[in-house]
Amino acid sequence: MAQPRPRILQYGKMPLPQLDDDLAQAYDVQLLSQQADPDSFLAEHGAQFEYLVTSAGMGLPGHVVDALPNLKFVSSFGVGFDSLDREALLRRGARVGYTPGVLDDCVADMAFALLLDAARGLSESDRFVRRGDWSRGRFGTRTRASGKRLGIFGMGRIGSTVARRAAGFDMEVAYHNRRPVEGSPHRYLPSLLELARWADFLVITAAGGEGTRHLVDAEVLAALGPQGFLVNVARGSVVDEAALAAALQAGRIAGAGLDVFEDEPRPLPALLALDNVVLAPHIASGTHETRRAMADLVLHNLQQFIATGHPVVEVPWSAAR
Repeated sequence: MAQPRPRILQYGKMPLPQLDDDLAQAYDVQLLSQQADPDSFLAEHGAQFEYLVTSAGMGLPGHVVDALPNLKFVSSFGVGFDSLDREALLRRGARVGYTPGVLDDCVADMAFALLLDAARGLSESDRFVRRGDWSRGRFGTRTRASGKRLGIFGMGRIGSTVARRAAGFDMEVAYHNRRPVEGSPHRYLPSLLELARWADFLVITAAGGEGTRHLVDAEVLAALGPQGFLVNVARGSVVDEAALAAALQAGRIAGAGLDVFEDEPRPLPALLALDNVVLAPHIASGTHETRRAMADLVLHNLQQFIATGHPVVEVPWSAAR
């Protein structure tokens, strides 16, 4: 007699539709977002689920965790985990897997795409041509990226990959972390303010969460200065968006490139009116290759935890317990 398939609670539709199909083929899946009354469903059936699948974009609120008394493992699609209720998961004793590493190249590529766009005005020049303004005058000169100073806030996997990209542009690289990275060939600066003061381009690749919330504030932006550019491919919460909009409006920094925002999918309205900021809808990992690799790791984390009690990769605060 065939063994029953493990029951999985899927919080919502996944960013890669094929992953929905893969999960449904391998497991007995219930999709919480499709229930007529999710709270009533959890009250009636929550005790049946030991495993849950979600994404960094959807997150996992504490009230859902609290409604799953037998929850053992969460497999999350994404590298961020600040949208998962850490305290609720720790109280429950549930382990948490996520998908770092496989998206480093694409996020680093996006960081440089935003950096070059902001520096050279590519999106702005596209609008200039489409409006027919070229026939009436010149677009004007912008800033080069090659040979400049690149500051990286968060020298983890993605930050290190951004630093490798910078070598191709003959850029000098320095970084700030909570502590120096052992073996890093790049200059370590002990404060974010000092890094901003040094850099021509400041790229944010630090983790989100309360520990980094609004660390890039008005003071850091002022230190970056009127010739400096900010690029954020990490989490919107790291940057004080209102302070950034004010700095861009007043010319206290030259420009910015943003793939993430404090309140997605609603960027601060003041940013929408500015030509000196490039806005992207959180697509740094949005390539076929990377999304498939992330989906595979969601599945692998889930399979390995069910088989051995240990995922392939788990978030730092989960692994530390």
